[in-house]
This record gives sequence, structure tokens and C-alpha cells, in this order.
Amino acid sequence: MMGVAALGAAFALSACNTTEVRNHGFIMPDSGLEQVPVGSSKNQVLIVLGTPQTTATLDNEVFYYISQRSEQTFAFSRPEITDQRVLAVYFDENELVARIADYGLQDGVIFDFVSETTPTGGADLTFIGQILGGLGSAPTSVF
Repeated sequence: MMGVAALGAAFALSACNTTEVRNHGFIMPDSGLEQVPVGSSKNQVLIVLGTPQTTATLDNEVFYYISQRSEQTFAFSRPEITDQRVLAVYFDENELVARIADYGLQDGVIFDFVSETTPTGGADLTFIGQILGGLGSAPTSVF
């Protein structure tokens, strides 16, 4: 009888110890970046990647696609953000793709996974920094 109770308790605890992965925001379509190389039109970007979460006009227009991945290990634990990315598509004055950057965090520093460089300070880095700077600092409820 004691063995059955121990087996039941072990089963109940194992059911609570599952990792749930959640993706929020933009999900990159298969071969999405290959379908919008430098020189592609703005319409081609919209067809392949869809409507951006936000845009900016610095010197020329920029489309921002924002995604976040979180994992929740236990049923009642708070989800932990494990990845946060910003895909930025920069256009030139002719509305053609001038550059694509896939920003994320690597070792706590903003990093462009496309060019494999850490971007220098610039006009749009503040926006990217604001989005990625909040990584792991979710607002807490007072209730």
C-alpha cells in the first residue's frame, strides 16, 4: 500500500515538472530572410514577413518585428524569458531593403545575429535597447 502511495505522489509531482515553451509576437516564416534579400521591395517584405509590430522613420523607414520566447518549468511558477529578438528591416529612399539586422542579447549585450557584430550607438539603437533592455524585468502586480 505504501508503494502505491509513493508511486502516486511521484506521478503527481512529475506532472507538475513539465516545461512549457511559449512564443510571443513575430514568428519567422521558414526561409523568411532568404526571401527578402537586400534590394527587395517594401511590398515583398510585407508579403513574406507580414505587417511589422512597429515602424520608425529615421533617415528612411525601418520595420521592426519583435519576438519573445519564455519557458515555464512548473505549473504555477512564473514564466522565464529565455530569448527576445528584434528583426529590423531598413529601407533606402527608394523603399528597397538596404539592410537587415536581427538584434538579440548575447552575454547581456545587444548583438546583431545577421552580421555577428555588436552595433555601435546610433539613431535606432536606443529603440532596440529599450525593447531588449527590459529582458527579464516583467512588471509585478500589487494585488
